[in-house]
Amino acid sequence: MNPEAQKIYEEMKEKLGKIVPDVELALKAEIAVEINQLKQERNAVIMGHNYMEPVLFNTIPDYKGDSLDLSRKAATTDKELIVFCGVRFMAETAKILNPSKTVLLPAEKAGCSLAESITAEDVRALKKKYPGIPVVTYVNTYADVKAESDICCTSSNAAAVVDSLNSDTVIFLPDQYLASNVANETGKHIIFPSLNPVEDQNLLDVQLIGWHGRCEVHEKFTVEDIRSVREQFPDVLVLTHPECSPEVVQASDFSGSTNAMIKHVQESSAPKYLVLTECAMGDNIAAANPHKEMLRLCMVRCPHMNMITMEDTRDALRYNRYVIEVPEEIRLKAFQAVDRMIKIG
Repeated sequence: MNPEAQKIYEEMKEKLGKIVPDVELALKAEIAVEINQLKQERNAVIMGHNYMEPVLFNTIPDYKGDSLDLSRKAATTDKELIVFCGVRFMAETAKILNPSKTVLLPAEKAGCSLAESITAEDVRALKKKYPGIPVVTYVNTYADVKAESDICCTSSNAAAVVDSLNSDTVIFLPDQYLASNVANETGKHIIFPSLNPVEDQNLLDVQLIGWHGRCEVHEKFTVEDIRSVREQFPDVLVLTHPECSPEVVQASDFSGSTNAMIKHVQESSAPKYLVLTECAMGDNIAAANPHKEMLRLCMVRCPHMNMITMEDTRDALRYNRYVIEVPEEIRLKAFQAVDRMIKIG
């Protein structure tokens, strides 16, 4: 093992030794050296979402965070090449903000159940049914859906985005649970209409119009999960993502974006923590907080995030794959929605 790989290995060993097998740490340290060399040669920047596997998350990204944080970083980078270790809608967002740069997604197919739950045609149909009502779309959507929107949001600024529109009624897409949690947080009445033009026409006392999309990871968590954990560990602090059901969010002690959950664990003095979100992030939080007791009871892995590996990241840099393209007409419209989101913060 060369000195650079040895250094990376030792750093990972200290941080991830209780999470990742030693043989994997040694192998991935060698790959990290290759990636760092290619990154310099190609004037590239690597974005790493909080859901990336621990060995990738803790070695090669130049920036790490949630989708809003990484969107901000992508908007200001001076690098010629952006490699996005996340899923397709995130890489598309980077391209929307950086039309002159090459954006690569290491996996050819790294989708998202939320992004797949709605189409641009669906949004156009809702706008036809409810004319004049502003449309907020969660950033977990594809570029053509963003292009049909007035503004995007993330889980961390969803309520602020809704309030910023100063509208009696807002269409909020596509996450059913996030919309419901925003409604609870803001005291708004929400409906989930069909696209049948003769149904759901009366918007009296309706402030949010939602959609039936769900995250295939977060919808798996239940109130019973929390109840059983509390029975075994009464002093546990339960943190949930707002893509979980309203019942799960209400049964937890804290709910917030991935960055907000990370910060809450760092600042809290609770005796034990349970983080109900994508399990790789739980490992990353545990690695960053070795003196805090993280309960290993969350084992739901996002199959799409799991497609992004260090080997594929290296090959993305080697072979310039997989290039993300967004048609300019769509990009320009989507840019307005994304830029408004970033400016709200």
